Amino acid sequence: MIGKLKGLIDAFGEDWVLLDVNGVCYEVHCSPRTLGSLPEAGEAAILAIETYVREDQIKLFGFATDAERAWFRLLQSVQGVGAKVALGVLGTLSPQDLANAVALQDKAQVARSPGVGPKVAQRIVSELKDKIPNLVLSGQPGAAVAEVGAAPEAPAAADAVSALTNLGYAHAQAAAAIAAAQREAGEKSETAELIRLGLKELAG
Repeated sequence: MIGKLKGLIDAFGEDWVLLDVNGVCYEVHCSPRTLGSLPEAGEAAILAIETYVREDQIKLFGFATDAERAWFRLLQSVQGVGAKVALGVLGTLSPQDLANAVALQDKAQVARSPGVGPKVAQRIVSELKDKIPNLVLSGQPGAAVAEVGAAPEAPAAADAVSALTNLGYAHAQAAAAIAAAQREAGEKSETAELIRLGLKELAG
């Protein structure tokens, strides 16, 4: 099972890159976002790899970060979402944007992705809302332990804390994240902004 490849960019295709690893070229399928982040041909690159083994083929999917690969796996736990659709979502939304969309239950954001209709978008935001904490706390993308502080008292902050606890975070953890978000955004910040910054804080 291949988990990561380090090599030189040999060539690009529409949805793949050839990565030369010590003279062996691997064809790795990537989202447009990942392809766009790679250097030019001849330069060094590192990709996190998800290996698919089927009866008739072995296919490699590549990601710029472990977090993107974790979301790729998680998206496919949703009914109706396969590798192609998962790549489409990750090509449209960054892992952080996707986390925000799930936290805010913003199916319209997810539906912007190619191959994702309203029903699939609704399933993605609904089914993944309970899985985000496990994704973050397992180290994908990696969470820093926040200092426990007093819960914010502003209405918007209280609503943001409630939203994060509904996603499965411990109250103290959610409160600490929103407190940090409020310090960054200011006391007059709105709930949606605090949730976004709070999730960013939890993701480290």
